Amino acid sequence: MSASRSLPVRRVRVDPAGAHYASAFAVPATGLPHLLPVDWARAVFEKAPAVLRRCLYGGWRGGLGLRLGPRVSAQHVLGWLVTESGPDAVTLEAHSPLLTARNMVRLDHSSLTWSTFVHFKNPVGRAVWASAAPLHHQAIPLLLRRAIRKAA
Repeated sequence: MSASRSLPVRRVRVDPAGAHYASAFAVPATGLPHLLPVDWARAVFEKAPAVLRRCLYGGWRGGLGLRLGPRVSAQHVLGWLVTESGPDAVTLEAHSPLLTARNMVRLDHSSLTWSTFVHFKNPVGRAVWASAAPLHHQAIPLLLRRAIRKAA
């Protein structure tokens, strides 16, 4: 059985830590390839098919108005600034006039968890994220499954 089938991605509770929106998806760590959290973030975003990468990048910039850095850079993951990186977690951050978004990939003995935190800067940011959130809830599990399958 492939790793993507034996390691289900499930939505889990996450402390919003002051964010207006927070979500998290987790995969059991057992059987996962040994990658650093930043490598998992790169596998999820940067190793997605080219068409999907363009859709993600376009949605982040055009839909959410995120100011992203270079798509290819040691300090960025598909334009998201790496603000913290270590053996257990990486944090990616992007800002727009509407909101600030953070993606955190955490790896511990039991799971690999992808968490997203969004802080709205105004009511328009809240409305824009409300339309983007359903896509986010579909995209992250899909991208995680694909990254696990490719890394296995």
